Amino acid sequence: MSDTQSETRRKFLQKVSSTIFAGVALSGAEVKADPIHGETSEAAPRAPFTIAAQAGEDILIQMQRDLQKAMQKPMRERKWGMVIDTRKCVGCSSCTVGCVMENKLPPGVVYRPVIDMEVGEYPNVTRKFLPRPCMQCENPPCVPVCPVKATWKREDGIVVINYDICIGCRYCITACPYQARTFDFGERWSDPAAKGPDGALALKTGREFEHEPNFEYGKTWDRKDSLFNIFPNSPIGNARKCHFCAHRLDVGMLPMCVTTCIGRATFFGDLNDPRSLVSELIVRNNATRLKQELGTEPKVYYLV
Repeated sequence: MSDTQSETRRKFLQKVSSTIFAGVALSGAEVKADPIHGETSEAAPRAPFTIAAQAGEDILIQMQRDLQKAMQKPMRERKWGMVIDTRKCVGCSSCTVGCVMENKLPPGVVYRPVIDMEVGEYPNVTRKFLPRPCMQCENPPCVPVCPVKATWKREDGIVVINYDICIGCRYCITACPYQARTFDFGERWSDPAAKGPDGALALKTGREFEHEPNFEYGKTWDRKDSLFNIFPNSPIGNARKCHFCAHRLDVGMLPMCVTTCIGRATFFGDLNDPRSLVSELIVRNNATRLKQELGTEPKVYYLV
């Protein structure tokens, strides 16, 4: 790597860190298990078919094969991780949109924003995009601050939230150095749309979408006119975050953001498997992680 490339890489990482910290001061796999707690350590049932390797196959097929392999191990022997190649990311936000649709996210709740940055000085300016999911830290600072123990790390390394326990104090949101947590205030996409010229239709269509349940953590969560958990099974009034689509993983499916990435810039797999695609990418490309000096040990790696 040349001195110029090293300098560009260093400036990019500095830019990323400052962007993430800006505003912090203001603010069936495990078939018989509890899907939120992930209490079982049993291996998943064997898949009914094997995904054979083929020449020229889509990288998604390889990741699905790695996932299938990992799911044969007990949960405690897996460690899910993600690699994001910022050199391939085009800033299309298809991962963000896919995440919103998968988890029925309301306005103000974003699990995977794509940060748009300019690196360098005129006339040598480069535009960079940085998808930022939850880092699923090995030492998550959001966990010990929760007064009711509503958030914790599963055996496979995914940090989760139990909406039935969360009291909405937002301590975890403040503690996260990556701004990866948001709060569900109960807002609706249909509210501003209903004020437009086609308000009645927009309201009807919007409500149909917003009244559909989501299945985070393997449970059905309903938003039908519930406010701040007055009714059970609602995420409103809680802290919310990316969970690597744990409900999909637990039934052998890749996270939605991985499958919707147009540029194939997001990779996912078992970090405990040295032969998995993510492990090979980390070793071969000298991958980096954000704010490593904090000792959080994030499981999201970046290729810059």
